[in-house]
Amino acid sequence: MRLRRKPWIDKALTEVLESYLYMEKLERFRGQWQQRFPGKEICLEIGCGKGRFITGMAALHPEKAFIGIETARDVAFFAARKAKEAGLTNVCILYGNAEHVEEWFAEGEVAQLYLNFSDPWPKARHAKRRLTHHNFLARYEKLLAPGGSLHFKTDNRALFDFSLEEFRAYGMELTAISFDLHHSKYENEVQTEYEERFSSAGTPINFCEAHFKQRQKA
Repeated sequence: MRLRRKPWIDKALTEVLESYLYMEKLERFRGQWQQRFPGKEICLEIGCGKGRFITGMAALHPEKAFIGIETARDVAFFAARKAKEAGLTNVCILYGNAEHVEEWFAEGEVAQLYLNFSDPWPKARHAKRRLTHHNFLARYEKLLAPGGSLHFKTDNRALFDFSLEEFRAYGMELTAISFDLHHSKYENEVQTEYEERFSSAGTPINFCEAHFKQRQKA
């Protein structure tokens, strides 16, 4: 469903631009994220929505920096405003399409990657658009530092099954799998907006943590 345009948003954007929200020339940050967040481990959430997860994690982990990517401009604004209102200094939001993520992050620059309730793109012909498709995995492999982890949560069992197959086929190591996260042994520090809505309705939340196997240098 297309979001209704908010006439006040253009003026409101100036409150967070270049402090919490970045919309233009995102390639300028490639390889420079440690300068933006000195001494902090870089964590990336692709599809951060209105920012509940990313701001929650940033509040719990001030020793880390959390960067969110969001394709909807108005939604990206709400995430940035949430971070500003919380007084967080270890969060920023990038407005753009994750297909260009390699242009914004250098190899090995990200320690942890989060994919939360991504668009399932249910039609088979749209499989390449799924954020867990092997084409995206190839991008993530370059971004993640050795030992870095990918964390994936979804209520969509079909997408979860597809993703597990993609991870395994790509040769990733699955270190955690749950088909009902909220009744599992795994830690779940912060819920997203969607997660709380689905789980309160009785829908099980699927979760996995995966790692890329380190490749031997030639």
